[in-house]
Amino acid sequence: MIQSEGQQARPPLSVSELAFEIRRRLQPLAAVLVKGEVSGMKALRNGHYGFSIRDRGAVVEAFLFAGDARRLPMLPEDGQEFVFRGRVDFWPQGGKLRLIVDWVEFDDVGKLRAQLEQLKQRLETEGAFESARKRRLPFLPRQVALITSPTGAVIHDLQETILDRYPNMDITVYPALVQGTASPGSVVVALQRCNRDALADVVVIARGGGSFEELYAFNTEPVARAILASRIPVVTALGHTSDRTVADMVADAECRTPTEAGSRVVPRKADLKRQLAERAARVDRALGARLERDSDRLAARAERLRRVPRTLLERRQERLRRFVAELARLRPADQLSRRRRDLTDRERRLASAVQRALRSAAEALAERERRLTALSPDGVLARGYALALDEESGRVLRAATDTSAGSRVRIRLGRGALRTRVDEVLQ
Repeated sequence: MIQSEGQQARPPLSVSELAFEIRRRLQPLAAVLVKGEVSGMKALRNGHYGFSIRDRGAVVEAFLFAGDARRLPMLPEDGQEFVFRGRVDFWPQGGKLRLIVDWVEFDDVGKLRAQLEQLKQRLETEGAFESARKRRLPFLPRQVALITSPTGAVIHDLQETILDRYPNMDITVYPALVQGTASPGSVVVALQRCNRDALADVVVIARGGGSFEELYAFNTEPVARAILASRIPVVTALGHTSDRTVADMVADAECRTPTEAGSRVVPRKADLKRQLAERAARVDRALGARLERDSDRLAARAERLRRVPRTLLERRQERLRRFVAELARLRPADQLSRRRRDLTDRERRLASAVQRALRSAAEALAERERRLTALSPDGVLARGYALALDEESGRVLRAATDTSAGSRVRIRLGRGALRTRVDEVLQ
């Protein structure tokens, strides 16, 4: 047995006993704060992470459990300096001494902001912030998509605001984590899925505000790239904050609160119905005035046509009187007899011509009256056409896409009307 001179012999420890003794003596280090630089960050199985913490004089191995990683506002990256909270533990199986990290705080916010400024400069160089690139929001979307946490006040405020303004608006929620290390990937996946589904005309990405660290997910490049790649216009509503996030800067529209975003993406249905009613009234007044003007012009033309045969007859009769006067002046019996025969023949032809002129004028007048009748709305409907109106709003349907399956439609015919429901919209 190995022993020092003058020292009482003591039995050797087993490896397990030594490991237990080391862990026991490490108990005073069960809650420590360590400041250092991250090195060798790598993802392990089941969502855990392993890395080193170093300074100029030493290196300590560290371990981050998956559950703790998901609660962090950001995942440490190589070269960043943090303050780590955790406990020192010895793992007997691997013979390794490690710091088991349960929380991380960024020690140098200035360095983090510097990295953020570099990202902003790259995006600005690409033209990602230019207003010309950003799309206009749809005036009246068929469906609104929401990317946010499925629980909490944010989603409640969004849905309540949208449905208060437009009660039958379709809303689809794409749940996403909006805080923690997993939130950038979660937001990206939700936005990509929304684009694949292609159901919504506008998408709102929202959360309830927070600190610079809590909003860090919306300052990451993956989230910014996903917004830029979206085929659907994106509105951000990330809460009251003094700093604009990169997501705000690349979005098509930016709102400070979920309530403001809800008001931005949908109009008030009551306002739209009032505007439609006012426009319909103006159209009715304009159409009535035009019909009245056209009727007056047609009546004036008909009166002129009725006067034409009478004027023609009067002129012929005047010529006849002149002929009779000329005959009376000449006196010879043979000339008188011949002229009388000529006059009789001329009168007969004149009467025939007058009748033909009267018939022609009457037919022309009747044709114009038929054309006027055919051009009137009732005349168009009487020829087999129909007028389709939305049952709820009363607006005229000019295209199949102006309605949707399940909507009620009123069809006005030449005689009577039909009330029906749309089974299918054919393009």
